[in-house]
Amino acid sequence: MTKKKTVWISLALVAGSILVALIFFWTAPEAEMEGASKTTAMLVDVVQAEKGDFSPTVVATGIVQPATDISLSNQVGGEITRIAPQFLPGAYVNKGDLLLQINPADFENTLMLRKSDLALAESNYKVELGRQDVAQKDYELIGDELSVENRDLVLRKPQLEAAKANVAAAEAAVNQASLDLERAGIRAPFDAHILTRNVNLGSQIPPGSDLGRLVGIEEYWVVANVPLSKVNWLDIEENTDGLGAPVKIVHPAAWEPGQFRQGRVSRLVGALDNQTRLARVIIRVEDPLVRLKPDPEKPPLIIGTFVEVQIEARKLEDVTRLERQYIRPGNTVWVMQDGELQIKQVSILFEDQDYAYINEGLEDNAQVVATDLATVVDGSPLRLDED
Repeated sequence: MTKKKTVWISLALVAGSILVALIFFWTAPEAEMEGASKTTAMLVDVVQAEKGDFSPTVVATGIVQPATDISLSNQVGGEITRIAPQFLPGAYVNKGDLLLQINPADFENTLMLRKSDLALAESNYKVELGRQDVAQKDYELIGDELSVENRDLVLRKPQLEAAKANVAAAEAAVNQASLDLERAGIRAPFDAHILTRNVNLGSQIPPGSDLGRLVGIEEYWVVANVPLSKVNWLDIEENTDGLGAPVKIVHPAAWEPGQFRQGRVSRLVGALDNQTRLARVIIRVEDPLVRLKPDPEKPPLIIGTFVEVQIEARKLEDVTRLERQYIRPGNTVWVMQDGELQIKQVSILFEDQDYAYINEGLEDNAQVVATDLATVVDGSPLRLDED
């Protein structure tokens, strides 16, 4: 009896709770919308478009290379008996400096022998000249008319020509011996920086040995990779009457801030780079090691270094310059005009690392929207912070 009573009491409580909840739901106040929604203009920042004449910059990377680079070799062989103190890796030498001396004894002896042969040939020539006089007098005494061939034989002309040829051959042999003796001394062919030395004192070297590597110090090259579309905008020295396009060379990883070297675009290599498929230009840099005109503010160029080159392109006239980040997809520009968003289609004449140069579609002093907008609709209301 008690168990049934407890069940009925529980059911009554649940039913009462449901009833109370329904009463609150039916009698709750409803919120009502008053007035119409108001459209708010988007807050933006703008930048001023700049029109005029500009010289854009083509930024690329390049490798420093020597303009003059040789493997020093010898034309005569023998034992090295002397090495100049300045013939060391990293040293500098002047044109004509003696770097190596090959033992000259054999060459000196050969020269003496060749001079002796020359003296003998000259003596024989003089003897033959005397015989010529005797032959001429004998021919005049005979008085007979002979053919040209017989007359030459009687007058000993073939013997005279042979004597002359022997003298010429002896003179050539003396010159060759003198040249070999001179070549026993290996000299610097130009003002050079020594990179390697491959021989030592006492080495026996045959002709054509690799003695070391020398590079010229008057000029280096920077071979830079440039997009093919930018090449026609560069003044190349070999194609113009004046100088090539000026170049600023920087190496932020190694040089102090503000340090740079200057160069000129000299030539265009007639083949694309096999890996990057970019055009290659040669930039000429004078006095790369700062030896000819010392300047502590100029860093020296090191062969094999990767550097950044900033090439001044040909001047663009009557164009509008705008930072590239404000060029929107599809070559469009957002412009604020009379408080509204205007989407302008523009024609870009040239682009460098920082700017786009526009020749059509954007008015001078246009207010370009710098803010990235989530919703872009032509004619959308805009406002500035000062508004």
